[in-house]
Amino acid sequence: MAEQNDSPGAPVVIKKYANRRLYNTATSTYVTLDHLAEMIKAGTEFVVTDARTSEDITRAVLTQIIVEQEGKGQNLLPIKFLRQIIGFYGDSLGGLLPRYLESSMDAFSQNETPMRKAMTEAFRGIFPMDQLEQMGRQNMAMFENAMKMLNPFGGQTGPKGAAPEEKPKGENIDDLKSQLNEMQAQLAKLVKDRE
Repeated sequence: MAEQNDSPGAPVVIKKYANRRLYNTATSTYVTLDHLAEMIKAGTEFVVTDARTSEDITRAVLTQIIVEQEGKGQNLLPIKFLRQIIGFYGDSLGGLLPRYLESSMDAFSQNETPMRKAMTEAFRGIFPMDQLEQMGRQNMAMFENAMKMLNPFGGQTGPKGAAPEEKPKGENIDDLKSQLNEMQAQLAKLVKDRE
């Protein structure tokens, strides 16, 4: 008998078996990573557990979904960004990065509706560059504030025992500005390609 989530609003439990099959306990059906991606897009909360040990493996499965989606050709994660994330593993600031990325994605999500509206207007022949630039400036201000939170003392620390790395003060912000400019260029290209 399949486990059901008795409390309303509780996340759906997905069990992963040794044969790599994923089982949705709410619908009593086997699902694929594509099904889980659709559940995410629909706003359905779920947790993935190892069927044998009951260990929570949600993070690993979500990472698999990202890898699969990136492999399909729609690359949302720039190579430079991926390298920067990898560079934070084992770094003393690495523990702050998840909170920073989460707040950045929340800020991006808050701007999602105005961005979609601007894109819709763009398809009607009006290019909303000023609105996109304004949202970009707002996002950059949030990024700068988050960077100040991440690095309140102005210095970067390296691996244990290593002296702080000497970096120009605005280098991280310049990297973020560069990434934001790259995203804006990609948005502009998408709009142009669809016209």
